[in-house]
Amino acid sequence: MSQIIALTNQKGGVGKTTSAVNLAASLAALDRRVLLVDLDPQGHASMGSGIDKHELTKSVLDVLLGEATAAETIVKDLAVNYDVLPGNGDLTAAEVELLDREKSESCLTTALTSVADTYDVVLIDCPPSLNMLTVNALTASDSVLIPLQCEFYALEGLSALLDTVEQIKQNVNPDLAIAGILRTMYDKRTSLTREVDKQLRDYFGDMVLKTTIPRNVKVAEAPSHGLPVTQYARFSRGSQAYRVLAKEMIRRLSL
Repeated sequence: MSQIIALTNQKGGVGKTTSAVNLAASLAALDRRVLLVDLDPQGHASMGSGIDKHELTKSVLDVLLGEATAAETIVKDLAVNYDVLPGNGDLTAAEVELLDREKSESCLTTALTSVADTYDVVLIDCPPSLNMLTVNALTASDSVLIPLQCEFYALEGLSALLDTVEQIKQNVNPDLAIAGILRTMYDKRTSLTREVDKQLRDYFGDMVLKTTIPRNVKVAEAPSHGLPVTQYARFSRGSQAYRVLAKEMIRRLSL
């Protein structure tokens, strides 16, 4: 039975999509069957996996609206060794389109039902906002992985996100759990990073993953080549960190 994990943070620029792509690649390298769902209208997870978002004839929006099945929309046989349910700018219409539908928060759950069990792990890259797409992702998921940059406003944003997760648990998905908080763009040389890191660990304890993702230029370069850093620069610090993350997630969630 597959595990569905949403990667979300309402704040942009925290390494959410980068983590989704590289965790997918790292889990695939450890012989897990992985599906990456690109639910962000920016389509960066698709692009970072080697898919031209501008050339898509079908996307995750068509699947959400019931105009295509997940099976016929998923892109396979990619160089990245995992499958992708791609997204692009068409998803900006989802907020309006889904509001008119009955059980609008469960459209993704319904869409994934027929394909989820053919994978060990389904990762959902959410948009950087708490909108209907994010609600769909949280409703469909078993757990939430929260990428977080150690900066001044991080804890405030995290509290708002955890409140949303709790509301989803109370109303539509009582089994939703926190898979962990992932510290990204981590630079232990700065006093701010060390201070926020301490606050995170003091307050959230074991919810904070042991793995940290360092600031690394190869991680930033990889998407322009349509590859995860684990393939673009496999011996870089960033690549090694994502491999460690995959192993920690396997242990933590029994993937």
